[in-house]
Formats: sequence, C-alpha cells, structure tokens
Amino acid sequence: MPRLRFSRPEGGPAPEREAPDAESGQGAAATRQITTSDYASSSSEDRDLISKVQARLVSEPETANNRREPDYWARRIATLVSEQIESLGRAVTERDRVRLTRYAQAELLGLGPLEPLLADDSVSEIMVNGPNHIWVERSGKIELTGATFLNDEHIRRIIDRIISPLGRRCDETTPMVDARLPDGSRLNAIIPPLCLNGPSLTIRKFFKKPLGPADLVARGAATTELIELLRACVLGHLNVVVSGGTGTGKTTILNMLSSFIPDGERIITIENAAELQLQQRHVITLETRPANIEGRGEVAIRDLVVNALRMRPDRIVVGECRAGEALDMLQAMNTGHDGSMTTLHANTPRDAISRLETMVLMAGLDLPQRAIREQISAAVHVIIQLERLQDGSRKIVKVNELTGMEGDVITMSEIFAFQQQGVRDGKVVGKIMPTGIRPRFLEKLQQNGITLPPSVFGFGGRSPA
Repeated sequence: MPRLRFSRPEGGPAPEREAPDAESGQGAAATRQITTSDYASSSSEDRDLISKVQARLVSEPETANNRREPDYWARRIATLVSEQIESLGRAVTERDRVRLTRYAQAELLGLGPLEPLLADDSVSEIMVNGPNHIWVERSGKIELTGATFLNDEHIRRIIDRIISPLGRRCDETTPMVDARLPDGSRLNAIIPPLCLNGPSLTIRKFFKKPLGPADLVARGAATTELIELLRACVLGHLNVVVSGGTGTGKTTILNMLSSFIPDGERIITIENAAELQLQQRHVITLETRPANIEGRGEVAIRDLVVNALRMRPDRIVVGECRAGEALDMLQAMNTGHDGSMTTLHANTPRDAISRLETMVLMAGLDLPQRAIREQISAAVHVIIQLERLQDGSRKIVKVNELTGMEGDVITMSEIFAFQQQGVRDGKVVGKIMPTGIRPRFLEKLQQNGITLPPSVFGFGGRSPA
C-alpha cells in the first residue's frame, strides 16, 4: 500500500486524530469505534479498495497543500469509500459500508489495527511482536489478541505516522525510538536489524483522567492513612524517591504526588518522553532530544536538570533517573530545591540507595563512597517502594524514611509496610499498614505548619532508634 502522510500545521502541536462518524462524515470519532473484529473480517478485496481510496487522495491537490484539519480528511475518506464501492459495483450492506469506512479511516488517519486497542479502556499496555502477534495487558495480566498487521512494512508505516510529526525517525540508521502519542501514551519502537522477529512496538497507555488518591485507595494500592502521610510529605517539601520495577506504577504515583503541590509554586518537569499530567497552572515541561542522523544535537536528562536550576524552580520533578543526572538531582535537593521528586528502577528501598550511588558514579566524577552516601542521606527524605504482586495488582509495599548514617551505612526506618494475608480467588489479600514508628521528618513538617494525627502511624508510636 502506498504511503500517505498527513502532517500537522506548521508550528502547531500534533492534532488529535478525530475522525467523523462513518455514516454521515460528521460528529463522533469513527476511528475510535473500529473493533478488532472489523480487522479480522477484512479481505484482500477490502484492502484493494482502501489502496484505491488512498491513491485517489494522493492525487488530489488538497493533499499536496495539506492544510486541512483531520476531520476534513475523515469526511473525504468516507465519501471516497462510498464512491469506490459504487464504481466497483460491490453489493454491500449499510453495516459493511460503515465497517469499510472505519477501516479506511483507521488505516489512513489512525494507527490501523491498534485503534480498537487504544480505545479499549481496559487495556493498559500494547505489545506488538512482529506483524502476527499483538499482545495486551489487562488488569496486570498479559494476553494475546486476534489483531494482526499485514506485514513488517505495515508496522513500519504506523510507527512512522506516530513519530514523524515529532521530528523523530526510525530506520536502519536509527533503529530505536522513544516517542509519545497525542494523548500522552508512551511508545517505544525497535526494528530490524536489532529486532530479529520483525518490528517491535510497545505502547504504554495513559488513563484519560490521571488516577487520583481516591482511585488508588479504591484499587487497594494505598490506604487513606498512607495518602494522608504522602500529602503531608509533599506539602512539607520533603524530597521523595519513587522506586519500583518496570510497570509497577511509578509514573502514576509520581503524578499523584505532584497533584499535591500547591498551585502557586513553579514546577519544572524533566522527562525522556513527556508523561506526567500535572494540573497546576505554573508548570514548565522539558523533554530530552535524541541525536540527529549525524550524531549531533542530543539533549540528555542531565543537561535539562542543570538548565532547570537556572529557571528559578520551586520544585524539580524528574520522570526517571537512569544515569549521571542523579548527581545533579541530589545537588538540587541539597541546595534549596526541597520538595523535589524522581523515580528510579529498584526492587527494594535499600537497592534504591545502591542504584543512586551507582548512578552518581556514572556522572564521571571520582567521588569517595562516603561522600556520595552523605549526599544521599542529606538529600532524600522518603523512599516509596512499589511492587507488582503475583495477581498483577500494583501496590505501594513500603514507605521508608532515611534517618542519617551510622559509620559508612545509610540508616532507614520503615514507616509503612505491606502485610500480605494470603491469596483468595487468585487475588492477593493484604493491606499496607503503619509499623508504629514515628518518623523524624515530623519536625520538618511541623516547621511548615503541617501536623499529622498519631493514628496515621499506628497507636503507640515510638521514635526510631
């Protein structure tokens, strides 16, 4: 099938692809109404029809100018599908005409067989392993769908449609790419020769509405007492690290924590691919840039952290620390930017400290181990540990306070811990509970006018040793 590319207006953001109703050419988003069965029931005859529609569009002067909005193209596709059906003399029902229109709009404007999966709110992640295997994650469980692509070129065309408006490329010279969809969902693509079984595409979907504290409590990921503590930590300008494995919900928790930041503060977010959905008015969003085809022009997380310090931030929120930017983040936390937050990959709070040490060394400075640990213990107040349990549920399993150093070892107190009581009907039964330890950071909270009732920490609280 030839390639048809609709780009965004010059200087403007990538528009939401809103296609009109398949029957009238106006109204609802038809590409979002297409189902997996629409693709499963398509034939070679259907694909030939869409190729002819695409050829007609390419030949039209309007396509060369490319100044129309997406809803115009959706209406035009609906008209051309009807004209093509009549010119071929095909006898189709009205239902099939609607299906073909949706199919054509999804192929020419949307993301093809991924459209119904993106529209399915129960799907949290989409994984394409070559043209014949599309997997999804639902409720923490991975399952195979019946959707397929035609071939490798079909996948490459969809990848190109997503990343071209962002100025990114994915070809033999740059076979890996990170990008985002217009709704904020994150995409990673990798193609041959690095990926041997065909182009691989991973999309981590975003909830249309970010999960709030009440949602996390309802899902059993946290308790009202824990949410009250975390809100106090953010309002009290404590520095927080969110730790966990892949897909444990670190960005979701970072979003929730960021929602507690008062509206009047200046927040700067720094990410590889912008995912955070902050609702405050005074937010600056920074995003890294990969090197161009000549290997120049790369802007890394570390460069943005250093630059953010010159932008008069009240808070710096780094989507994820992976390398030497950890040192700059710790420096920021220790030099008047209290209340900053970041995430990192680690399996336990103790592992999170070890990873921070390793990442600081990746900055290229020959710092002694004790100096690094002193920086960490002074900068980080709280580590929130997340975990995906065996039933697929994601929960906060530990909240630890860094209390200082004993010799060369950073000391911690466990404020909250998840207590698993068993498994019932395949679901993990348990709850995160206070350990009864009174955190030392309460003094800092009180200095900021924030008090917490003793019940938050369990009755009979005692000071950590």
